[in-house]
Amino acid sequence: MSEVKVSAGKNKKGGVNYVSAILGVATVLLLLGILGWIVINTRQLSKSFKEAVQVEVQLNDNTRDEMGRQLMEVLKQHEFTKSAEFINKDQAAKDYQLMNNEKFDQVIEINPLYSSIILHLNENYINKDSLVRIKDFIMKSNIVRDVDYKPTLVDLMNNKVKTIGAAILGISALLIMLVIFMIDNTIRLAMYSNRFLIKTMQMVGATRWFISKPFTMRAVANGLISAIIAILGVVLIHNLLEKFLPELKGLANNQAMFLLYAIIIILGVAISTFSTHRSVIKYLKTSLDDLY
Repeated sequence: MSEVKVSAGKNKKGGVNYVSAILGVATVLLLLGILGWIVINTRQLSKSFKEAVQVEVQLNDNTRDEMGRQLMEVLKQHEFTKSAEFINKDQAAKDYQLMNNEKFDQVIEINPLYSSIILHLNENYINKDSLVRIKDFIMKSNIVRDVDYKPTLVDLMNNKVKTIGAAILGISALLIMLVIFMIDNTIRLAMYSNRFLIKTMQMVGATRWFISKPFTMRAVANGLISAIIAILGVVLIHNLLEKFLPELKGLANNQAMFLLYAIIIILGVAISTFSTHRSVIKYLKTSLDDLY
């Protein structure tokens, strides 16, 4: 009866240790998931900023609207174009009056504005070299008067994006190393309570594979549970932030988020399994006296 009680006590203690290990690993994975979510949103935010840059294609004063719309359709076919909008002289005058709250036709009788095509380019083309090539290409049309964009703004934006990207990359690398260390340390502490059980199994003739198999299977299950808890935490935080900041909904990237969840699961299972197996091997190689 006493042996049964001792065994049950050990199981209960081991169970508590495993619960602590699961929660500890889940907390670390949650931190990694939050950083991953920040990286994804920063990437999407950078893309949104870049694709918000306008390239204005001004048309000659005598250009008919039909020709302007034809050029717009031609530009839409090119891979550098994300979207295009044709604005004729009359619409340009209305937009000017709306933005500036004044009517220039009270001073002059003619409309001094030009018809234009407003281009939004794909993210990969928002750089100095690409914009120069695109401008040279568009200027070949005999109905184009000028192509206008803000090179200073583009350069500033790209420099800021590179700086932020490098900072996030450095933080991510540091956190990943920290995650691996903390998970490994948490698992080793949880396995410490099983060191005598492992040694006892070895002393009665159990093979290394037979001894490590149940611990490895337990590690896979615990790693999976930890990852699921972490994913649920990321989803909860994500939903709460979107509730208070609706603007974040426009940055949603489901494909990238699913990839993040897969990485969390892989890391949780892989590191837990590796650390558990390493602990088992360590205690198998340790003498009985050194276990005390």
